[in-house]
Amino acid sequence: MNDNLDAGVSQFIGYNMKRALTVVQADLAQVLAEFGLRAVSYSALLVIVRTPGISQSDLADVLRIEKSNLVQLIDELANRGLVTREPVPGDRRRHALIPAKAGIALAEAATRAVQAHEDRVFAALSMLERATLVHLLRRVWAMPVRA
Repeated sequence: MNDNLDAGVSQFIGYNMKRALTVVQADLAQVLAEFGLRAVSYSALLVIVRTPGISQSDLADVLRIEKSNLVQLIDELANRGLVTREPVPGDRRRHALIPAKAGIALAEAATRAVQAHEDRVFAALSMLERATLVHLLRRVWAMPVRA
């Protein structure tokens, strides 16, 4: 890359984050496509597998997506036989999300592939640098942003 081509913008953290995210997302999309998943469906499946019984509302909060958008995502996973919805006793409006055996197996296989993807994409970073990057990014997305 010619550094003169992006002179002026390359000094900004957001610009560099976006450039890095583009690389990571493109590779991740190819990896997850082999499993018939997208980043958001993989994330939802993994959270459901690791927290069986999570409510749809809580899952939307964890993933930071609109509850109305979550219904289509859960339908997609349920139609593939990866998760089931079960009513929460005492609350007819809430449903617990339960991973099916097929969902658990798919999440495990996809997670191995995602780990290999991260090892490949972030190979130039040491384990300490990776941990530091994750720590810093978590601090950024946890900050309140001015509305």
